[in-house]
Amino acid sequence: MNPDEGDDRPEEAGAGEAAAGSSSAQAQGQGQPLEWRFAQVFGERAAGEDVQEVDIISAIEFDKSGDYLATGDRGGRVVLFERTDARDQNASRRELERQDASITRHPEFRYKTEFQSHEPEFDYLKSLEIEEKINKIRWCQTANNSLSLLSTNDKTIKYWKVQEKKVKQVSVMNLNNSRSVGTGSTSSSSTSSSRALLPNGGCSDKSSCLNSDILFPPGGYPSLRLPVVVASQDVNLVARCRRVYAHAHDYHINSISNNSDGETYLSADDLRINLWNLEVNSQSFNIVDVKPPNMEDLTEVITCAEFHPTHCNILAYSSSKGSIRLIDLRQSALCDNHSKIFEEHEAPGSRSFFTEIIASISDIKFSRDGRYILSRDYMTLKLWDLNMDSGPVSTFQVHEHLRPRLCDLYENDSIFDKFECCLSGDGLRVATGSYGNLFRVFGCTPGSTEATTLEASRNPMRRQIVNPTRPTRTLTSLARGVRRGGENQGVDANGNSFDFSTKLLHLAWHPTENSIACAAANSLYMYYA
Repeated sequence: MNPDEGDDRPEEAGAGEAAAGSSSAQAQGQGQPLEWRFAQVFGERAAGEDVQEVDIISAIEFDKSGDYLATGDRGGRVVLFERTDARDQNASRRELERQDASITRHPEFRYKTEFQSHEPEFDYLKSLEIEEKINKIRWCQTANNSLSLLSTNDKTIKYWKVQEKKVKQVSVMNLNNSRSVGTGSTSSSSTSSSRALLPNGGCSDKSSCLNSDILFPPGGYPSLRLPVVVASQDVNLVARCRRVYAHAHDYHINSISNNSDGETYLSADDLRINLWNLEVNSQSFNIVDVKPPNMEDLTEVITCAEFHPTHCNILAYSSSKGSIRLIDLRQSALCDNHSKIFEEHEAPGSRSFFTEIIASISDIKFSRDGRYILSRDYMTLKLWDLNMDSGPVSTFQVHEHLRPRLCDLYENDSIFDKFECCLSGDGLRVATGSYGNLFRVFGCTPGSTEATTLEASRNPMRRQIVNPTRPTRTLTSLARGVRRGGENQGVDANGNSFDFSTKLLHLAWHPTENSIACAAANSLYMYYA
């Protein structure tokens, strides 16, 4: 993704936002479908332009404040964006009240900086190439006006610190022109003129300089001249790798997650979860190990792991069998036994060759309050209540229309695509990606029938399919597991099937506002509601 190709929002995005009022915003917050609009795009490619493999975005993450956005790509680069429409913290109370009374503007971001996080490596012991692709990015707590984040590829995690530094320049050489080379000597005598004078006022002939008036002139002041280094008003953003956490995973790292204590984080691969201290890169603690004594007995692998947003002792991890395990670090040093397990049992007689493949969970996310867990498998989104492990409280159909084509998807490996999911900051909506550069937004409040299909383009609603009227659901039906969204048959406006090579795997929801950032190949699209 080329940040120089970043494009501001079009005119209609700025003019159209005035249509939203406070009353409609309140109604939307209560479960009415949101009206999504295009905000910005960075790295938009022209029609027919080829996309370089290294430019494809592989990770997206907002920081907790929502003022910064980070993306990682397959070329090992991390690109940072900062919000430009944030309110002035020093504004007076009257100005802030005037801003509250005016129409709220959608978040606007601009390119801030980028740096090379990872390079391609080669494991000589295993004769294995380690690609530089960024798998995950996680923001850390900020300090001293600097930005801190973790980034990882398949094997190595790095802790980066990005801060502004004033540019230092040698502004004054403080040369003594009267004694500089080329201006002649200070004395007309042949003895003085024969001495080789240096630009700083010294002399190359030490023996003659010691007893001369070149070093100490008659005035009594030394003629040794030093350059003056001053800090200019210009500032540069400097990314510095503070620590490298390596050699702790035998298998590919699929997850990293910061702990709420601000001091530790976890990293997970297919068989193990390790606990790290941010300040210590020489050792980590293995807290989950699902590797069997005999690898031939392996039937399940870890697919994703996440810390609870507020309880530093609780984490969850998902598996390839469609289950989510909740563990408590206070129980034992090695958490082989879970405290809760969330799984949905398959209906009798419905098992097929693809059952276990499509049940594999590719991503999990805690809600902001920590009450719910959102999971994404190949076919559905599921919302789980931590207080109810009998089944999901809601199920959203995403790829049900692809069930007749599972054989084709298996043959071209699309069935193994790992789609991410996200929740809104208020917990009222969830979102995930699909094929054809589409993503879907569902309302998850009781009685909500919101199921919106959007395209990652300047006109996100052009593929919108109007869903038929559905009866309002009660909280009782919600607890039994509501299934919505299956009406979308996965075709475009012309009735053509999607191109499975264009898929929207990565997206993130702004932590405090209804704004979504999503990646379509090398392009970063942003939408607001």
